[in-house]
Formats: sequence, structure tokens, C-alpha cells
Amino acid sequence: MQPDRHFERRRTIRGNAYTLEAFQARYGLPPDEAEDLFFRFGPSSIELDILMAAKKRAPSIHAITEEIGL
Repeated sequence: MQPDRHFERRRTIRGNAYTLEAFQARYGLPPDEAEDLFFRFGPSSIELDILMAAKKRAPSIHAITEEIGL
């Protein structure tokens, strides 16, 4: 991960904001891919979830069970 990368949001965040770590864990992404997508598309959970759906990447089963409280 490159700690010197700065994220500057040009639009308002839609939905909750992911942290880089939460986004990576939710979709089981390698660190470099998660970082690239996060800094290119921003922390918006709605936008990142739409992006991952378009890439046909579903959230990990662990993330889904946490959301519904199992």
C-alpha cells in the first residue's frame, strides 16, 4: 500500500464511506487492487458496490453474514 497517496473527493459521498480495509475485506480483494479501486472511485459504499456488481464480484460470505447478524 502506498501511504503517500492522497484521496480528494470531488462529489458528495453516497451512502456510507468504506475504509480501504473494510472494502478489501468485503470483496476479498488483494491489497493492490483494493487500493487502486478505492483511490480511483472514492470511499462511497454505493458507488463501490455498484462497481463491484458490474465486475460480477459478490461480497464475501463473511461480510454478508455479519450484515444480517449470523
